[in-house]
Amino acid sequence: MTDDLYNDKVIALAGNIPRVGELDAPDVTTRKTSKLCGSWLEIDLAFEGGAVSDCALRLQACALGQAAAAILTGNIIGATPDEIVGARDALKAMLKDGGAPPEGRFADLALLQAVAEYPARQDSTMLAFNAAAEAVESARVEAA
Repeated sequence: MTDDLYNDKVIALAGNIPRVGELDAPDVTTRKTSKLCGSWLEIDLAFEGGAVSDCALRLQACALGQAAAAILTGNIIGATPDEIVGARDALKAMLKDGGAPPEGRFADLALLQAVAEYPARQDSTMLAFNAAAEAVESARVEAA
């Protein structure tokens, strides 16, 4: 693996994940697992006024999955469901289709652009955003 993949910024993010734990009364909880490597992530979200008001997660993932989770949890408070789903879609396009890095509140995902060269690492890198997007989509259905 190259130094670009596990650079100092990625390692620093992986070691400093905000909001690890559980919410007392989440509006929604979602768990995702990477079948390829066994990494998993469970996220609790609470909403107020159509945006995320609180978040907590538990995970067992590689440094890349942890770094993505840190970017998510460090920027998710105040995010709308559309922002979260959009970030997930942009991250997937960046990793799998050579798309541009996400913009806006989740722009730090650009630090993970080198993962595009390592398909075996992409699922664990996507875990946090897949779980968060599934959670907000589930919350939309429940609210309807």
